[in-house]
Amino acid sequence: MHELDRILLAGAAVLLVAIVAVRLSGRLGLPSLLIYLGMGLLLGESALGIQFEDAELAHALGFAALVIILTEGGLTTRWNEVRPVMPLGVVLATLGVAVSVSVVACVAHFVLGMNWQLAVLLGAVTSPTDAAAVFSVLRKVPIRPRLRGALEAESGLNDAPTVLLVTIVSTGSIGEHGVPYFAGLVLYELVIGALFGFLVGWVSVGLLRRVALGSAGLYPLAIVSLAFVSYAGGTVLLHVSGFAAVYVTSLILGRAELPHRIATKSFVDGVAWLAQIGLFVMLGLLASPGRIGLDDVVVALVIGVAVTVVGRFAAVALSASPFRMPWKEQTFIAWAGLRGAVPIVLATIPLAEHVPDADRVFDVVFVLVLLFTLLQGPSLPWLAKRLGVLDDNAAHEVDIDVAPLESLGADMLQVQIPSESKLAGVEIGELRLPAGVSISLVIRAKQAFVPDRRTVLRAGDAMLVVTPSPLREKTIRRLRAVSRAGRLAGWFGERGREQV
Repeated sequence: MHELDRILLAGAAVLLVAIVAVRLSGRLGLPSLLIYLGMGLLLGESALGIQFEDAELAHALGFAALVIILTEGGLTTRWNEVRPVMPLGVVLATLGVAVSVSVVACVAHFVLGMNWQLAVLLGAVTSPTDAAAVFSVLRKVPIRPRLRGALEAESGLNDAPTVLLVTIVSTGSIGEHGVPYFAGLVLYELVIGALFGFLVGWVSVGLLRRVALGSAGLYPLAIVSLAFVSYAGGTVLLHVSGFAAVYVTSLILGRAELPHRIATKSFVDGVAWLAQIGLFVMLGLLASPGRIGLDDVVVALVIGVAVTVVGRFAAVALSASPFRMPWKEQTFIAWAGLRGAVPIVLATIPLAEHVPDADRVFDVVFVLVLLFTLLQGPSLPWLAKRLGVLDDNAAHEVDIDVAPLESLGADMLQVQIPSESKLAGVEIGELRLPAGVSISLVIRAKQAFVPDRRTVLRAGDAMLVVTPSPLREKTIRRLRAVSRAGRLAGWFGERGREQV
């Protein structure tokens, strides 16, 4: 028990320091993962002396953390942004990955003189974008919805082919089956995994809407549990991509406007932060700075330029060309393909399989992630502004939480009006909400009052809207349409710039 208490004390201290580091990283404009990796290095064998060399445990814990991160990303991704660009996301996650792997493998083999196994491993490990890095950085950069949707869809789907490729190359089985077999296997895992995730999400929405749980705190726990059911069920029962399944399930759950939506998102956001902190600190512990030499840094720079500049830009150009995407948007997507925990986690697979020189692959990938995340992350806001891909409507969206009133067959919507919403200045009567829907309370400057039809809404107001359950979706669509386009918006929202 005394040893357990010491571990709990050390873990709590690390977590508190990591939480404070979030504010520090925001002020410095650095991705928080760099600070967490640094904390892991500081705690490791080269500094404070904590020994951690279990690659298999790191691999397992890393995959569990990625499931939670993908769940949070899917819940907070807006389906109306992802749906139009889902084909582009799928192409980037398949053809784009293939192009990037080919470029990096050729550079590693012909320029650096590596054997083909290590060359392909480096290409496969460094090609996928990282969901944690993409979700956390892009939420702070208000880019156009279709760019954000494409990047988030890609990062949610490209883990499946790369995990499969790294595993096959590490075990040496790719020579037994050939490239056509591998391509068919990737297609099967992605398609069936996505379909299984859709099925789990659809069933989960029906259950959560019909079953009144005893406490608001049970809804977030249920959603996280359902996400793990989707991941584990796909991998165990169907032998398909659990990552594709859990991302699609989370997209459906996030779109469904379930009860206590904001409370659920807040809980999952906190759990995702915990997963990110634990993941990056653990990977920092697994690294050995004393083993990294100048030649590893040089290799990391060469591979980093190959994957970030040559491979990534070629992959985006080939993938986006059928969709007639402007070159400015292609440029931003190419540069915003951030690497983070995923490449380092994938590098633990050859370590666990005891592939020759796997420790060198891990060291090179670790250095590459540190250097290029430090370069790419802080430059994204500047690049988005220079390329003109910022979204002018980002500040107009309202936050809507849903609390069920089961005995009345109704729902209570909690609506927060942001500072730039066009709901400000609109009278209650001008909202033209469906018949039977009423605004029961307005909270302004911490003072609550019952509004009438002539009450003018203001920025910063919070409203309680009571609606019959069958009219809930129509009411939410109307509130969001007015928030974007003002009192003259159509019932289903204007067909404005973000939809075009």
